[in-house]
Amino acid sequence: MSPSASLLIMGAVAIVLAVGGLVLSAVLGPGRKTRTKLGTYECGLDPNVHEDARGRFPIKYYLIAMTFIVFDVEMVFLYPFAVSIGHFGQVMAIPVLIDILLFIVLVLVPYIYEWRRGGLDY
Repeated sequence: MSPSASLLIMGAVAIVLAVGGLVLSAVLGPGRKTRTKLGTYECGLDPNVHEDARGRFPIKYYLIAMTFIVFDVEMVFLYPFAVSIGHFGQVMAIPVLIDILLFIVLVLVPYIYEWRRGGLDY
């Protein structure tokens, strides 16, 4: 079997699973539409409760979520360094180690800033 055929089969299986899940959810799921189910949902809070402060809505939840995403993505970029460090050999080990340490410092600086600012307190 060619590599293209296996890729096409895997793509077809993924599409069938995705569409099948949506169809099964629509067929087997409850069809009752209630007022609560159709209402707006914002991070577990009723959006109408917080309108007393000139229409502002607390965004603390979203700031923490964005902080998590930023640091999570940065750690995903650190994983290939850890896996491939042995493949560089003795000659390139020091420059690669310097790059890794620089990356870690670049991750720690915003983390410390966020911590000191109180962005991680929820």
